[in-house]
Amino acid sequence: MEKNNILPALLLGGFLCAGLVYVGQTASTALLQMKAMERTVTVKGLAEKEVKANVAIWPINFTEVDNNLPKLYETVQQKTDRVVAFLKEQGFSDSEITISLPSIEDRQAQGYVDPNVRYRYSAKVNLSVYTPQIDLMLNTRKQMISLVKEGIAIASQEYDNRTEFLFTDLNSVKPVMVQEATQNAREVAEKFAKDSDSRLGKIKTASQGQFTISDRDNSTPYIKQIRIVSTLTYYLND
Repeated sequence: MEKNNILPALLLGGFLCAGLVYVGQTASTALLQMKAMERTVTVKGLAEKEVKANVAIWPINFTEVDNNLPKLYETVQQKTDRVVAFLKEQGFSDSEITISLPSIEDRQAQGYVDPNVRYRYSAKVNLSVYTPQIDLMLNTRKQMISLVKEGIAIASQEYDNRTEFLFTDLNSVKPVMVQEATQNAREVAEKFAKDSDSRLGKIKTASQGQFTISDRDNSTPYIKQIRIVSTLTYYLND
């Protein structure tokens, strides 16, 4: 190689080496930064709220028996009308009251006849009240005992025939509860970061979770407990 070409070659080689060193240092720094960004903490945030049900579905049932079918039908009609009138007297509207066709059973048509059965026909009457008037419904249910004086024995609230209470306005509480759950999760994450000599960074991932609605207890099924658990993952910085 000629002497005139040696110096340019050396300079070129030097620049290449310097460039490779710089690129290597830059890449190394970037990898370290990326590695640092991978440090995360995953926490859960809880939010709970008690609300009153805003819809009640109240089944009302009674049974009548007789050996004369037309007479049984007449009695059922009269007592059904009386129950409906009673509900309206309390403050319920026609649109809140539903009447189903009575279920009539002919006990002699079943083959074997129990000799202890005094009445051939049995009619089960089903009404229901679908209402947002929770307090009115609770008060009226206590007053139903007065119908016994008129010969109407309302069936007790059995497990498969009990009043159902619903809360249908979840959207009204969602934003606040999500905010509370997120804040609760952040407080937990900040404590973890402090205990580990780190600083809490940005949110990496967030999962809102599902809202659950349950009875507060068996005695007050019209009081509902709403619950949400949010899961958040935060970056940790030195």
